[in-house]
Amino acid sequence: MRILAYNPGHDGAVAFIEHGTLSFSVEAEKGSNYRYSAISVSDVLDVVGELSDLPDVICMSGWWLRDHYEFEHGSRRNGGYRGTAEYLAIHEKGRFLRGSSDYFSSSHERSHVMCAFGMSSVPIGEPCYALVWEGEMGTFYEIDSLGRITVVRDVLTQPGNRYALLYGLADPDFPKDGPYPRQSDAGKLMALASFSNRSIATAEEQALLEFLLDGPYRKLSDYPGLPQAPHLDVGVEDASFRDFAGIYSDAIFARFENFAREHLKPGRPLLIAGGCGLNCDWNSKWMNSGLFSHVFVPPVANDSGSAIGTAIDAQFRLTGNPKIEWNVYAGLPFRDDVAFERDAYDVLGRDDAFVADLLANDLILGWARGRYEIGPRALGNRSILAAPFSDETRVRLNIIKQREQFRPIAPVCLREEAARWFGCHVDSPHMLFTFRATTDQLRAVTHVNGTARLQTVTELSNRELHAVLSAFRTRTGYGVLCNTSLNFKGKGFINDIGDLDVYTREHGLDGFVANGRIHLLRSSPAYAAYRQRRTAQSGSSPQEATA
Repeated sequence: MRILAYNPGHDGAVAFIEHGTLSFSVEAEKGSNYRYSAISVSDVLDVVGELSDLPDVICMSGWWLRDHYEFEHGSRRNGGYRGTAEYLAIHEKGRFLRGSSDYFSSSHERSHVMCAFGMSSVPIGEPCYALVWEGEMGTFYEIDSLGRITVVRDVLTQPGNRYALLYGLADPDFPKDGPYPRQSDAGKLMALASFSNRSIATAEEQALLEFLLDGPYRKLSDYPGLPQAPHLDVGVEDASFRDFAGIYSDAIFARFENFAREHLKPGRPLLIAGGCGLNCDWNSKWMNSGLFSHVFVPPVANDSGSAIGTAIDAQFRLTGNPKIEWNVYAGLPFRDDVAFERDAYDVLGRDDAFVADLLANDLILGWARGRYEIGPRALGNRSILAAPFSDETRVRLNIIKQREQFRPIAPVCLREEAARWFGCHVDSPHMLFTFRATTDQLRAVTHVNGTARLQTVTELSNRELHAVLSAFRTRTGYGVLCNTSLNFKGKGFINDIGDLDVYTREHGLDGFVANGRIHLLRSSPAYAAYRQRRTAQSGSSPQEATA
């Protein structure tokens, strides 16, 4: 069975599942489009180019109803935002390219639950819990042995919006009567919370916290004491605000944890979906809570996974099987067939030891190969790589990425070294959990509180990245590198060599490796200094040495 599904809202994507395997998920923001984009005509044309055959089913993930008429009378095409009952889904005959294709749409809520369930290793027949927490929903579900979904409780409405709104309180540029936070604010607040050095709120902070978390979601301007509110417009890097960011983050988590301890049966698996599933600190708290047999978070926990989730829901309805095979590198291939300023570079063939030596000498390189990773995290196919040792590297990376200096840089580490450097004894392939660094030598990738947002790599999960990490370990003794996303500010991953060339020359990379070929920017001061040192030491230039 071939199932084509799309998500019409933000973080848009089109996914294709063929005979129980995810063939691809084309995400609208990828290819240097604006972050959080909805799908466009060009995305649809890209998808048509990837299809192996006509789909048997075309699906639309449910979304907010279009207008008042649809609220009153329902929609014949849109499964809506909420609703877990299977009978609420729309399933009817349809047409595609003059052929026959069924049409299916179920709720946005089900898309999150089914995405996490279908991509997890939890077998059908084993009861488990799911938690969907995002901008709108903050809800626990029970999935029974037959795959039926039941709401356990709406614990807190709009947890994602409540969380991100705090960032706007301290940001003088955020209008306090703005109804919702900006989409990028949640990730920035997560970064600030890692700087927190205090765990108890002042009386004024506690009053503000209760306003933000008790009762319905409200604008900041609705707070009666706003003019005297702590942290109002103090700037997001204010130390006291950072402390409160951590306290606030812990308070939101505690509301869900307290409910889970009181109402859920211990020892079952927990599946997490929704944008809050990208909060590594919260995911780690769930993993370490002792409440669940294990915790699974898909790499597409936000709405970028909704198309996949609805396709899984359709497969479940039509075949009885809610499980799929999948690989995180399921996006479009990197294009190296477009024009770029080739003469600006020394171009060399693949040489992992040479790349490791460049990185060990503090050159910072773009890294692009194969198909892009699905979801928002760079996992080694659209990355910027650098040595992990110094604060100066983290500072330079944030300058290259044109973002605030409080933003952290994540480590990518050989799986076999994860316990040694991060006390991590499990696979962490999708950068969704934090672990505590065991050394102070990895300063570029360690948060102020001593944790790191770790990705582990094996030869099976990413052979080329594993090879470079292994070479770097041989060169330095550490199988660890900085790994941050390869993208223009405010845009999704770069996906062709033309954009990568522009990014390298305009943002200050020292070069890049694209599908294995090394491109070193001749005008890069760091590369020029490396070339001089190498020539002085060995008598040969990099070009001659790797020829």
